[in-house]
Amino acid sequence: MLYQLRCLSTLLSNGLPLNAVRNTRVLTGSGGIVQRWYATKNWNVEHIRNIGISAHIDSGKTTLTERILFYTGRISVMHEVKGKDNVGATMDFMELERQRGITIQSAATYSTWKDYNINIIDTPGHVDFTIEVERSLRVLDAAILVLCGVGGVQSQTLTVNRQMNRYNVPRIAFINKLDRMGANPERVLLQMRSKLRHNAAFVQLPIGLEGKHEGMVDIVHGKAFYFDGKFGEKVIEDEVPKDMRDLVAKKRFELVEAVSNVDETLGEQFLSDVEPAPEDLMRAIRRSTINRHFTPVFVGSALKNKGIQPLLDGVLAYLPNPAEVTNYAIDNTKNQEKVVLSPLRDGSHPFVGLAFKLEAGRFGQLTYIRVYQGLLTRGDNIVNTRTGKKVKVSRLVRMHSDQMEDVSDVFAGDICALFGIDCASGDTFTTDEKAKLTMESIHVPDPVISLAVKPAKKDDLDAFSKAINRFQREDPTFKVHYDDESKETIISGMGELHLEIYTERMRLEYNCPCTTGKPKVAFRETVANNVKFDYLHKKQSGGAGQYGRVIGHLEPLTGDELMKVEFVDKTVGMNIPKNFIPAIEKGFQEACDKGLLSGHKVTGLRFVLEDGVSHPVDSSEIAFKQAAMGAMRQAFPNGPPVILEPIMTVEVVAPTEFQGAVVGGINKRRGVITGTDAAEGYFTAYCEVPLNDMFGYATELRSTTQGKGEFTMEFCKYQQVLPNLQAELIKKYEEERLKKAK
Repeated sequence: MLYQLRCLSTLLSNGLPLNAVRNTRVLTGSGGIVQRWYATKNWNVEHIRNIGISAHIDSGKTTLTERILFYTGRISVMHEVKGKDNVGATMDFMELERQRGITIQSAATYSTWKDYNINIIDTPGHVDFTIEVERSLRVLDAAILVLCGVGGVQSQTLTVNRQMNRYNVPRIAFINKLDRMGANPERVLLQMRSKLRHNAAFVQLPIGLEGKHEGMVDIVHGKAFYFDGKFGEKVIEDEVPKDMRDLVAKKRFELVEAVSNVDETLGEQFLSDVEPAPEDLMRAIRRSTINRHFTPVFVGSALKNKGIQPLLDGVLAYLPNPAEVTNYAIDNTKNQEKVVLSPLRDGSHPFVGLAFKLEAGRFGQLTYIRVYQGLLTRGDNIVNTRTGKKVKVSRLVRMHSDQMEDVSDVFAGDICALFGIDCASGDTFTTDEKAKLTMESIHVPDPVISLAVKPAKKDDLDAFSKAINRFQREDPTFKVHYDDESKETIISGMGELHLEIYTERMRLEYNCPCTTGKPKVAFRETVANNVKFDYLHKKQSGGAGQYGRVIGHLEPLTGDELMKVEFVDKTVGMNIPKNFIPAIEKGFQEACDKGLLSGHKVTGLRFVLEDGVSHPVDSSEIAFKQAAMGAMRQAFPNGPPVILEPIMTVEVVAPTEFQGAVVGGINKRRGVITGTDAAEGYFTAYCEVPLNDMFGYATELRSTTQGKGEFTMEFCKYQQVLPNLQAELIKKYEEERLKKAK
């Protein structure tokens, strides 16, 4: 009863009329509070924040989100990520997430803080699920970058930072876990400046570290905050401790100097030796943060319930509302011209929304939508601009983890979900049938590892097929194809854990246990040098024959282009009619699907068509397609051809006493150490290791370090394999081909 009174008090304080409060039901349960008014209120755009919480694995993202939901009154009880109480964190709603204590899928929710509506997406930290971070950051206006006070800037921190830069996402940083042994926020700040290239400075300082961590000092206002109560819900404001006043003055000067370097208004005050008032400094920090010229750094410990409320105040004070972020759509009727979308929360402009995530719910496909413009009402007809299909919005919901709360309409800046919409991730929807608008697509990295998989029982083929189809729709990095030669279903993904999770989900969600083969690395083939081709495809039979001649050369691509294949038409005149050029390109693309050396895809190659010959009767699209494929067969072996292998960036953290054994293990796996760090009895080794040599490393590392070591890895680049490995791969491919030929 007391809890319900507290919730009703929160509703009143957020501006809900008294007569509406009388009719408001506050529902409590395992999923927390359902406050219908929050879901349906048309908020002022200045009082909306769309944020993501992203970090390296085990930095405390989900724990932080759990505290935010508790302090904003969204849930009544906090639970731990590891699920020690058999419940688990609110945002980790999948059974596998609670079993393993990791976030696998991004989860959306919303809450209110001081009459501001905050839409939150909690994202995974493991590199194998990087697509969840990618598509979340694509639709968010801002983010909280969480860093571990002990680990600092780690491998996935760098990846998340690159993703934020890709989508121009402003961010604030939160240095978490300051209660842990070895916590050092000063070192983390230096790493942010050196490794992430951030113009960053503290806006808070911790009062004590490790077991003595009691609270923090607000540098901007010169106040100390302590957290009392069973769950740290009481924020006590006090004076700055005397022994910290000199340090606070020094850090305030550093803060003002860092912001002055990127903000003209504050810079003028700084040069005039005018001490900025707290309000002027806050406005300057806000301007610089939104322009992505400065990163304010907050501190605390989510697990110990310290620093969350001031962090929420920082979200409101320094991160942008949807109107302060310029969003564009591409008009396909006007030569890909960019169109600025209106942030007005009304129906004055046509609705435009982006489907950024698909999920199979209890009632069919659930499509997550970010509304960029206009108003969408239940019952409206919307058009998929990619397919041209018109569908009716029969149900409109806002999400709180895995719970749905029905709403009648949503506005620009909102994140919602629809049912029964047949679409793909990245599709754009609008209510204007004539508009051919598309939003910028979501970056999807290529898979790096493959696995042969089949159902343990033949009777489970139907369930296996349903699972495979569903997972492909949900996750663009999860690829499936059927190998005609081996007669196996091959699944591809971002890592061993990625594929392991999907095979486990087949067992849990579809009652379909699977057997898997040995993981297969995604090797690639290319040529080492330029090589010319002049190929004539000529076939004569009764009636019209086939005739096509192509002349040109193949050239290797390097650097960032190593993952692509390109076709360049340099023909002049009509020796090859222009209507046959697409067929030649198609023949080249098909020839690249399977290399001649080891059967792997061809990449890092440019096909330059310079000339050719056609026949007025016998030339056709199929003739020139066959000519292009023949040219590849003719020229590719003369390259000479080489095999490429994926190289992974690996970060190993272990106690210093095991450094020699760990480095020796990396060298044994053909790894190259690119750098090392050491702090508080632990060392971190940064290295590049071929993926083919990383299988089984987790077991070896645990054995070598008595279970105290851990590592993360992510794709870095493709690199030419050693001659002995290339010969081994070619021999293996030839043996398999001869075996199948028999």
